[in-house]
Amino acid sequence: MNQDQILETFIGRGLIDKDQADDIKIIAEQGGKTIARALEDYGVVENIDQFYATIADEIGAEYLDLSGFEPPKELLAVIPAGMARLHGALPVHYGADGLQVALVDPLDPQVLEDLRFALGKPVLPVVARSEQIENLISEHYGGDSDSMDEMLNQLGISAGTEGEELDVKALEQEANSAPIIRYVDLVLYQAIKEKASDIHFEPFEHDFRIRYRVDGSLYEMAPPPLHLKDSIISRIKVMSNMNIAERRVPQDGRIMKEVDGRSVDMRVSSLPIQHGESVVLRVLDRSSIDLDLEDLGMPPDLKAYIEDTVSKPNGIFICTGPTGAGKTTTLYASLRRVNTVDVKILTAEDPVEYDVDGIIQVPVNDAIGLTFSRVLRAFLRQDPDKIMVGEMRDLETAQIAIQASLTGHLVFSTLHTNDAPGAVTRLVDMGTEPFLVAATLEGVLAQRLLRTICKDCRTAYQPTESILLQLGLSPADVGDKEFYTGAGCESCSQTGYKGRTGLYELLDMNDAIRELITQRAPSLKIRHKAIEMGMIGLREDGLRNIYSGKTTIEEVLKYT
Repeated sequence: MNQDQILETFIGRGLIDKDQADDIKIIAEQGGKTIARALEDYGVVENIDQFYATIADEIGAEYLDLSGFEPPKELLAVIPAGMARLHGALPVHYGADGLQVALVDPLDPQVLEDLRFALGKPVLPVVARSEQIENLISEHYGGDSDSMDEMLNQLGISAGTEGEELDVKALEQEANSAPIIRYVDLVLYQAIKEKASDIHFEPFEHDFRIRYRVDGSLYEMAPPPLHLKDSIISRIKVMSNMNIAERRVPQDGRIMKEVDGRSVDMRVSSLPIQHGESVVLRVLDRSSIDLDLEDLGMPPDLKAYIEDTVSKPNGIFICTGPTGAGKTTTLYASLRRVNTVDVKILTAEDPVEYDVDGIIQVPVNDAIGLTFSRVLRAFLRQDPDKIMVGEMRDLETAQIAIQASLTGHLVFSTLHTNDAPGAVTRLVDMGTEPFLVAATLEGVLAQRLLRTICKDCRTAYQPTESILLQLGLSPADVGDKEFYTGAGCESCSQTGYKGRTGLYELLDMNDAIRELITQRAPSLKIRHKAIEMGMIGLREDGLRNIYSGKTTIEEVLKYT
């Protein structure tokens, strides 16, 4: 359950006040406890049973102890496996009033609405311990692959034939049919559970492909029947408030979902293609904002530099790299260091990816003229200490960022360049004066994200001489260093990789570098001078990760 909803419930019942709620939240976060355990430790409830009884009383439901409960097969059959796992819903009784369902999150009214709509019958909530419900769902409903097979079987015999042209009304009706709803929900659930960053729905002439991206690589799901491509895509468009009748122009939308007790925000993009519409969902996992600089795989000296830089009163700090390199995550981890009550922080983003308490965030909207430059100009009248600009896209934005820096503000931003010195020449090429760039820039961090070797199947191996030469190494350079790769196991879906870590290249500004910028020196010359003065390049940082056994030679070669 959402901890804020729980605390609001207890405040509303007069059991705690706002200050006590803040204390309980801190106890939960620092101790790694559930909010129920934190309330028990604080003395608000005597035990966990009293906590759940309070929740049940709040929503007017019954509290049940499910220990020893064995649901009959005919009762389990009422809710399909995929839906039960997605919504955290376990049927416990089917009576004259309707279906009684124990919910992992009974405080979320949307879950009840979804179940009532999909099942076509009255659904009554029942409160029980979350772990009891989850254990019973895992025990009595098959694994995810079983759920998907079952759903595909249902879809295979559902209405519609290949080549049939549905009108808008029929398409909407099909998109809102129970099998389509359950299938789309299950696809989203599986992809999110696998920590996918993107979900792709791609119709072709002879097949309909669904793929999801995990740790930067795409994986394919079992495809649904081709004749359901319009219905499935229409279902996603309905969920994201798009116009399902319009298939000729690109559209954008947004889906908010609760999965496993956490809020997941999905940005949806549709694109007209030759055989229908391609739809891509960008999954924004809000738990990423809890990342600290320690979690990003930075070497200690780099972490110390960033901590020092973000505490400076003014200047510009730029994070650079391709799309999906983790630039925004790095900037947020940096901002968390200075997000205190005595510091005013403003951000302009397109879109706002994570909601952060204590930071004023503005979504940029070019369609109504709310551009980065316009927002940034308004920021200067809001008395900020630190400013984050999602991206320096044009000269005007860069000039205002420089002006903000000169007037006593610290500005964070991103650029799309291949390396750290390239960011300097990009700013000059935009039209900014080199002496202003030299005067205001505090540092540039270039980064990449590469996959880490799965800890469960990591094995040592001896690389060939040819692959070492690609890294610029000889057997003599390697000596007795060990190299590792992932053999592939169930934990990493046979890929050999699980999770990602960062590669970093830091251009620290000093008098010699500032002099080269003022002289309009090319980025190659700036790079050579920076390396001469101790800068570690992306490739060299990659070697650090290889030697420590974090990643493979292939990954470093791929991204550097």
